[in-house]
Amino acid sequence: MQEAAAKFGPLRAGHPGLRLHLIGPLQTNKARDAVRAADVIETLDRPRLADAIADALGREGMADGAGPSLLVQVNVGDEPQKAGVPTADADSFVEACMARFGPRLTGLMCIPPAAGDPAPHFAWLAACAARHGLGVLSMGMSGDYEVAAAHGATHVRVGSAIFGSRASAAPGGTEAGR
Repeated sequence: MQEAAAKFGPLRAGHPGLRLHLIGPLQTNKARDAVRAADVIETLDRPRLADAIADALGREGMADGAGPSLLVQVNVGDEPQKAGVPTADADSFVEACMARFGPRLTGLMCIPPAAGDPAPHFAWLAACAARHGLGVLSMGMSGDYEVAAAHGATHVRVGSAIFGSRASAAPGGTEAGR
């Protein structure tokens, strides 16, 4: 969030039509900053964060639908070092978020395991989104975006293909090494 806060303002000033997505771990105490800065928060991954985002939306006067869209991050590989809702809890968490946030919840996001074929993980996320009628699928990065697109990705994250690799801020939180 600190990096986004510093960069999003100048980006908006130079590119008024740009939609800015917040990707990466979001601490509950930064939820208010996130709803102020981002057009899309892609990392809704736990009940406490849902509470913090709902509270921040209310405090910012955005309870009526103004403010960012939300994506639930699913830990499709059920990897303990990665953020995201475990696959076993994904449907119930998505349903709870849909009830709470309504149309503001637009889709799902995932980062599959770095090793192995990402296709089954992308297929699982696409099926989960379809079960809930969610149209946005943020999946795929520089190394696997073509597979993600074949499985219905509407958003891919290709930063390292454009800007090169960078150090990871948190395990599973960036595409470093992918």
